[in-house]
Amino acid sequence: MPEPLSLGSPRAVESTLFRQHWHDLILLHWPVDPEGVAHLFPPGTRPDRLDGLTYVGLVFFEMRDLGAGRGPAFPLVGRFTEVNVRLYSVDAEGRRGVVFLSLDCAGLLPSLVAQAVWGLPYRWAKARRLTFDDRLLYTVSRRGLHGPGAAVWASLGPLTPTEDDLTTFLTARWGLHARAWGCTYFWPVEHPPWEFAEISLLSLDDTLVEAATGLRSARREPASILYSPGVDVRFGVPRRLDTRQKR
Repeated sequence: MPEPLSLGSPRAVESTLFRQHWHDLILLHWPVDPEGVAHLFPPGTRPDRLDGLTYVGLVFFEMRDLGAGRGPAFPLVGRFTEVNVRLYSVDAEGRRGVVFLSLDCAGLLPSLVAQAVWGLPYRWAKARRLTFDDRLLYTVSRRGLHGPGAAVWASLGPLTPTEDDLTTFLTARWGLHARAWGCTYFWPVEHPPWEFAEISLLSLDDTLVEAATGLRSARREPASILYSPGVDVRFGVPRRLDTRQKR
């Protein structure tokens, strides 16, 4: 049975492998048919569902204070803008997680390390975050000829309590599922409960979702539009899945 969903972390990671701060997050989501994206999930996992649907997400944020263990943040490479396309997974042990289809970021070294060591689909991109009073702009363009990209422009308001079923389904995720070195693993994550603020989407231009999934979801209005000022995050030690179990 899947783990219960709660905006607060259900458990602490046993030991910290990496830590980071996610700042100024804009989270956009669209419903999709689980069967239409099932082939994008690593062995041993399947699409998680809410009322028969799963969701594809486009998430913008600034990474800060990236570091290993309890040591200081990495100098020069510990802060960068990132935009990722994600799906939502569950494994045979009931652990709910995130599956990243693409992660575009402005940090070259973090991208190379995450690709080589953890098999995460990082891409080096031109990405930036700009603020104008109560407005926030993210832009990203993947390097290379005719690479996909995205831009979001939003107006922000005060903090507001948010805990409906869809928000909880999308954000109560305490790990990620990924494939590397011939195996699927679950990487546990811990962070404080989310805080959300009011957000009005002023404009969105995106080709990252279609490039990652083949879906044209981002051409429609998102079903969920969320903004969070940020959270401190700890990553534990990845655990290998037994993919012989039925998906």
